[in-house]
Amino acid sequence: MSMKRIAPVPMRSNDVKTVIRATELKEMSPHTKARVAGVLYALEGTTAVFGQVYFRGKFLVPGNSSATASAILANETLFRLCCAAALLAVAFHLAYTVLFYDLFRPVNRTIALLAAVFGVVAGTLQASVVLFQLAALLVVEGGGALTGFTGQQAQGLALLFLNLNAQAFNVYLIFFGFWLIPTGYLIARSTFMPRIIGVFLMLDGVGWATYLYPPLATSIYPVIAIVAAFGEIPLLLWLLVFGVNTQRWNEQASTGRS
Repeated sequence: MSMKRIAPVPMRSNDVKTVIRATELKEMSPHTKARVAGVLYALEGTTAVFGQVYFRGKFLVPGNSSATASAILANETLFRLCCAAALLAVAFHLAYTVLFYDLFRPVNRTIALLAAVFGVVAGTLQASVVLFQLAALLVVEGGGALTGFTGQQAQGLALLFLNLNAQAFNVYLIFFGFWLIPTGYLIARSTFMPRIIGVFLMLDGVGWATYLYPPLATSIYPVIAIVAAFGEIPLLLWLLVFGVNTQRWNEQASTGRS
């Protein structure tokens, strides 16, 4: 019984391009990954500052629900831009978390995975922060589901959502600190990045973790900010300018596999 020969299906040009791009991504050098991680880290910081820190200073008037609602309605476009920036910060955060895990697996896979878990939790908390922002906007604008509230009650509810937004952001800072501590340890134990950066990152992480008790964190915030500058700014600049030492990264990766 003869078998028919099935002719191979030729690959289309688009399929070839997809395979090539996937191969290029897989074979991205550690040096390139480090620089991409640095770009994402910078973008996350910029969008988070605009979407959260600037946002709170612009729209949240502590203890004054009427002024808070007025600020939202008078600058609705800016409010939405801040929400969009905060969402972009989530995407950038999760992306650089993946790259950091891939970069520091050769140092210690278990601790790199632990850091990645903390990073994902922190990114999830960032997303919840944006939900509180959008809820405040929905309440202030009014809607069919809110017809049972008086204007003053709706304003108070919007202020409550923005206060929850601020508290959720503080919880995010705790898990960001939990991400920094193992990441700093991995850098300190690596052979392909300056170890002093890792030491300062661990101290930086301890500082953000003090938001477990917000009154303490608030009282020592200037110290936290200074330590953060000594840790995060050199990390960012090193990633952008120098990346990692590819030869030493490969050597440490080979040692880890042996």
